[in-house]
Amino acid sequence: MTPTGDVTQHEQAAAFRDMHRAHARGILVLPNAWDAMSARLIEEAGARAIATTSSGVAWSLGCRDGHGATRQDVVAAVRRIADTVRVPVTADVESGYGKGTPSDVAETVRAIIGAGAVGINLEDTPGLNGQTILAPAQQAERLAAARAAAVSEGVNLYINARIDVYLRHVGLEAERFGDTARRAKAYVDAGASGVFVPGVTDAMTIGRLVDAIDAPLNIMAGPGAPSPVALQKLGVSRVSLGPGIALAVMMQIRLSAFEVLTAGTYDSMRGGVPFGEANALFPAITASAP
Repeated sequence: MTPTGDVTQHEQAAAFRDMHRAHARGILVLPNAWDAMSARLIEEAGARAIATTSSGVAWSLGCRDGHGATRQDVVAAVRRIADTVRVPVTADVESGYGKGTPSDVAETVRAIIGAGAVGINLEDTPGLNGQTILAPAQQAERLAAARAAAVSEGVNLYINARIDVYLRHVGLEAERFGDTARRAKAYVDAGASGVFVPGVTDAMTIGRLVDAIDAPLNIMAGPGAPSPVALQKLGVSRVSLGPGIALAVMMQIRLSAFEVLTAGTYDSMRGGVPFGEANALFPAITASAP
């Protein structure tokens, strides 16, 4: 089993799975990272695990979100993060890369496990032949392939099945709850460990989803969404921020660059992380022997 620091990948997988269960430490909060620097800062802030954001990873590589980055790109980014932090890492693998076939998903899972991750997010969009979303049976087949690949690698991978019915406004509004609940059951039956429903922020719907889904529920939050404490009271197991932090950092870069290029001042750069603290996030370079 691949060691991650002083802890094996098997041990990290078990610890990460346990973080989704109700206990005294409360809801699992995952501020999403996109590179080694953001991951270390999030870890230092107290995060129990690191989740990647596919959009942040893609933008950092000069690609658009939505399969702009390749499997190889994403695996390399995940490996850098997993090699840099000591906490468990879960990777957003979008729809599995390649053509999104079950075999493509399995190949991605094997590569992501090889990079040191102990969890993935796998979404059910885009669909085939120009459709917005996959049929539930199609996604279930891909989830089963992901689970089989993880078993073959000997890692109890946490598979977070993302359902995009609300996020992509699939179907009639009145039918989205039922569609999401049916998909959740099919996905869990196929091997998913938990269910991720982005695009929902109202407490009533979230509470209904918790009651309808027989697995840990992940909600994506940000400004205007219920707090982690409020989500925990509703029964949510996990809250993540998606591209939120990456977008906030991008805005800060834009503001600082615009200020110096137009006003010739530096005020927006005040309050940054001190250089010494930033450098200390990473190990010192040891000179190699001649």
